[in-house]
Amino acid sequence: MKRSSFLKLVLTLALVVASAAFASQSSQAHAQAKTTKVVYVANGTLGDKSFFDSAQRGMDRAKKELGVETKTIELGFESSKWEAGIDDAIADEANYDILITGTFQMADFMTARADAHPSKKFIIFDTAVDYTKCKCANVYSILYKQNEGSYLAGVYAAAMLKDGKLANLQGKKTIGAVGGLPLPVIDDFIAGYKQGAKSVLPDVNVLVQYVGGDKAFGDPAKGKEIALSMFDQGADIIFQIAAGSGQGVIEAAAERGLYAIGVDSDQATIIMPTNPKQANAILTSMVKNVDNSLFLALSRDKDGKLEYGTTGNFGLAEGGVGLAINDVYNKNTPDSIKALVKQAQDDIQSGKIKVDTAFAPAAAATPAATMSATMAATAAK
Repeated sequence: MKRSSFLKLVLTLALVVASAAFASQSSQAHAQAKTTKVVYVANGTLGDKSFFDSAQRGMDRAKKELGVETKTIELGFESSKWEAGIDDAIADEANYDILITGTFQMADFMTARADAHPSKKFIIFDTAVDYTKCKCANVYSILYKQNEGSYLAGVYAAAMLKDGKLANLQGKKTIGAVGGLPLPVIDDFIAGYKQGAKSVLPDVNVLVQYVGGDKAFGDPAKGKEIALSMFDQGADIIFQIAAGSGQGVIEAAAERGLYAIGVDSDQATIIMPTNPKQANAILTSMVKNVDNSLFLALSRDKDGKLEYGTTGNFGLAEGGVGLAINDVYNKNTPDSIKALVKQAQDDIQSGKIKVDTAFAPAAAATPAATMSATMAATAAK
């Protein structure tokens, strides 16, 4: 073979090898650049300015800051449609990498289905799958210590009555709580709320009623009806724990010139631009930082560090719950009561105060210590 022909052959082979290497690198880069698809399945509807909207804020933030592709499926409040809805969403494997859902009612559905889809990842919040009934190694569960935040809400409500300087107080040492359904998670709010209130006013009367029905968390008319009845019985402040139904509680408080405590989101700040009168009736909100917890979970998944197969439990120490501190709160709350609430928070975090709960200890829950500091810092922003 002539030298020139040999050199041409070597050059050709080198080009082939280089092209193959380039194609391989391009393929790997393409795979690495693949956008993660995240589907949020809500067993309700957006627009509650509370629980479901908080979860959606987490999705929106993940889309903006993490570059994930997001989709939200609203199943509505008719519980008879939830199982078929989650089945359809889970079966549509081509359109998600991670599927997110929440609330106590969805736990059994996820427990029964996750193992059948091992190539997919699942995040369930405000509840946990039963890890004793499934492997669920592809499921990360998120719980919140809503009883801790609600204890602070009870301290606050009773202290404001004891102080007596709010306008229109009826002087009957009565507060209320309107829940959606008598579920353990709702009763956990109420347990903490009652305990906190009685720590300040031992003889305080705490009225409790549930909306009930097929639309327990999406029936503001019923929420308003219950709240008006409580105000008629002498309640001055009502804690709404009913998502969309709680909008009726806020409406009733504004109409009567009395007061509400919001839930899950900072409801006064959200409502203020469109309805200042209602916003000013919300003295504070017991915030459950669903948005932060979902964003952090997706962020850790992106880094390959999310602890699938475990449960994270977020309370005051982790920034998972707390009271909303905003202009309405600062305008109405004396410094002495702010200090009282702060002391109660410190005592809970130190273990000096043990908060009542509606739940039995969950042996399967694994505190997500690795996420705690990040979540607390995010919640403080």
